[in-house]
Amino acid sequence: MQHFQFSKWDMPARFLHLGESQPEPFPLFTLQVLGLLVWALIADTTYHLHPAYGWVMFVSIFFWITTVIFFVIYLLQLHLKFYVIPWPLVLVIFNATATILYITAFVTCSAAVQPTSWSQWDYNRRAAASFFACLVMITYGASTFFSFRAWRGLGSNAATSQVTNHA
Repeated sequence: MQHFQFSKWDMPARFLHLGESQPEPFPLFTLQVLGLLVWALIADTTYHLHPAYGWVMFVSIFFWITTVIFFVIYLLQLHLKFYVIPWPLVLVIFNATATILYITAFVTCSAAVQPTSWSQWDYNRRAAASFFACLVMITYGASTFFSFRAWRGLGSNAATSQVTNHA
């Protein structure tokens, strides 16, 4: 059995004990919390009166549920049992798709917040949902970058590059 040494900054990897099988440094738990905030804030408004929020709700709930599924898969280490599935590639595709769709959701959510509607009771919730949609978009974008690096094998550190370089 391999033993992994984690620094204090690798809390998600230590918590999930995923070691090198987890290609993204951002914990799936962070994406769950931020995604939950987006759709919970929208759900607490009169979103049915604004058709644009239907798209935001779809994107945020769909990716929240999918992220919860990935979290459970990695938590229970089911990705090790389904070794036929190229998990790093699956995560690259998932994160890239989530980033692109969250860009559209963030723009839609931000455009639907009218600056003249600050006196409405749900203005702060809609504005906060836009802010958290932006955070989720940035987090999925960073996860895309790091999962792409892990998929391509560009995420090695000095110790592994010393072992693998035979030059």
